[in-house]
Amino acid sequence: QIYLQESGGGSVQAGGSLRLSCKVSGYTYITYCMGWFRQVPGLKREGVAAIFTGGDITYVSDSAKGRFTISRDRATDTLYLQMNNLKPEDSATYFCSAHGFIRNGGCYAPFQGSDYTDWGQGTQVIVAS
Repeated sequence: QIYLQESGGGSVQAGGSLRLSCKVSGYTYITYCMGWFRQVPGLKREGVAAIFTGGDITYVSDSAKGRFTISRDRATDTLYLQMNNLKPEDSATYFCSAHGFIRNGGCYAPFQGSDYTDWGQGTQVIVAS
């Protein structure tokens, strides 16, 4: 079983930055898709970034493009989400996910939450205007 533990959330002013971390432990597949999703209560979960562990191919949603960067440290089995120029609409609980489906050397559906089988508990991000 895989364990995912997020950290790094907090409160920040608009225009500020945060870096989220997701520590991975336990059993993992050899290659798979990992992602960051966010959710506001009452709204649909939204995928913001993903990475294919087989070659570190990355995906970033349109809403996050140019501001968010996903990366992975293989040595420490940690997934990161660097978030810059944060906006109030980025406020949400952010979740790390793993074991997303892969196909043709990449993530099959990087922003589709149902493709992922494992999830962390989430870390909250609040961006004040």
